[in-house]
Amino acid sequence: MTPYSRADRVGGLIQETLSEILFKHVKDPRLKMATITHVKMTRDLKIARIYFSISGGAKKIQAAAEGFKSAMGFVKRTLAHRLDLRYMPQMEFYYDDSFDYGSHIDQILNSIRTDNP
Repeated sequence: MTPYSRADRVGGLIQETLSEILFKHVKDPRLKMATITHVKMTRDLKIARIYFSISGGAKKIQAAAEGFKSAMGFVKRTLAHRLDLRYMPQMEFYYDDSFDYGSHIDQILNSIRTDNP
């Protein structure tokens, strides 16, 4: 069994804490339905790539990205206060399209099932 790297542990901690901050403290309506799906840290812990998911199409995705950009200062300050890290990583937010891809594959499989009884 391979132990998790420090970057994986810090990423999990950031994901958990950021999800709580979004749920309890951020009042921006653009981020109401956003879900943090994954946090990938660089090995030197300087950059956190945060992946989010939201339903509602391209307009909602763009609005959520803008919401994360405007809430960056508050989120970073709150994370720094809660996490005991020497250096607070730079945060980059990305839309996680894996759910859209999974839905697309599911639609293809369902169409195959209906075509071939």
